[in-house]
Amino acid sequence: MKHRPRPEEQDDLLRPRLVDMIDMRHELAKLAELIDWEFFESEWAGFFPSSKGRPATSPRLVAGLMYLQHAYRLSDEAVVARWVENPYFQHFTGETFFQHRPPIDPSSLVRWRKRIGEDGVEWLLTKTIEAGRKSGAVDEGSLSRVAVDTTVMEKTIAHPTDSRLYEKARRQLVALAAEAGIELRQSYNRLAPRLAMQVGRYAHARQFRRMRKALRKLKGYTGRVMRDLRRHLDEIPDGALRDRVLEALWLVSRLLHQGPKSQGKIYALHEPEVDCISKGKARVRYEFGTKVSIATTLTGGFVVGTRSYPGNPYDGHTLGESLEQVETLTDRKISLAVVDRGYRGHGVETTKVLISGTRKGITPALAKLLKRRSAIEPEIGHMKSDGRLARCPLKGTIGDAIFAVLCGCGHNIRKILAHLRAIITAILTAVLAALGDGNQRPYAELGA
Repeated sequence: MKHRPRPEEQDDLLRPRLVDMIDMRHELAKLAELIDWEFFESEWAGFFPSSKGRPATSPRLVAGLMYLQHAYRLSDEAVVARWVENPYFQHFTGETFFQHRPPIDPSSLVRWRKRIGEDGVEWLLTKTIEAGRKSGAVDEGSLSRVAVDTTVMEKTIAHPTDSRLYEKARRQLVALAAEAGIELRQSYNRLAPRLAMQVGRYAHARQFRRMRKALRKLKGYTGRVMRDLRRHLDEIPDGALRDRVLEALWLVSRLLHQGPKSQGKIYALHEPEVDCISKGKARVRYEFGTKVSIATTLTGGFVVGTRSYPGNPYDGHTLGESLEQVETLTDRKISLAVVDRGYRGHGVETTKVLISGTRKGITPALAKLLKRRSAIEPEIGHMKSDGRLARCPLKGTIGDAIFAVLCGCGHNIRKILAHLRAIITAILTAVLAALGDGNQRPYAELGA
């Protein structure tokens, strides 16, 4: 696969250009002029080393769709469907004439994310920071002072209960055995689902002794199917199917041998890297996902860094890497970082770090900046409610890393659009006020 720059389209007598159809004062039209699209044309071309085959999709189209997807909280299918309906979306992604068909299949976005990786999406975040500078949404001086905090980005998994995990593991093993042509001694397709349902009923009725007994029986069913499939492992020839069977047997074995306090527990078979994180929230005791560190400017709440940390590390141990990412993306030396008390013992010496609640050696100017630390909390809330940070649909730890950065891009895009919208509204208000004064002056003179 290769990439070729899109040639400039000629005028068409039967079709008007998009610039003649839309209002160029619209915030998306203004934002399209602020982003350096040529950067993606040159840098992303390195992800397509082959010179054979059909040319790749335009990088501007893919970058624009990713921006719009996370700015408006859309899925892969929804952003492509809305692109067909919205001329502003099409102009933002570089189209010249209005298109009536989807530009790509939604699955192309999946392949692009895998190809560009975390480095590629960090370039997307860098370009939103540059666009924020050009538009005035972010002040140049504010980039050197940041607030850093962590949150949990949950994964798309069901609440992990033992009965659900045992039953799902058994069904997966039975399906793999059928695909490999292996006849099991007993599949428990009739007994196990009824027993899993009974476990939930016993728990609801608070009959915990019966619940534990039924749970042990269900666990035994899963173990018997696993051992039966393992005995027939030599009958499966080497290949992709054998690798899938081996991986499933390894995961189910871990599931059956884990205890209540085991390290590295499995909470979902399709996402074994999910962590159980307790953040001390009254409404949600535990959250299942990955820890994400977010860095925003102290004034304005512009996202200048976001990174996922699998394994639920201590907050203070993530501060150094987070500040390093911010300096790389903004090309600025961070002079001050404001954090909460969870970052005590961070070990960062190159940057001045203010910890919430500190009293010794705090000047009035620093105390004023320290009060701005809590401003990052509503920004994280907006990233979850208005953006897509609340739940990550991408698979694996690399999916977590990519999705966290893209959520930061979407937050910055919303900030820039709101800033451009406010500027356009102020200009129109001033113009209408001036026209109103001009129309009223003659009547005022006549009345005098």
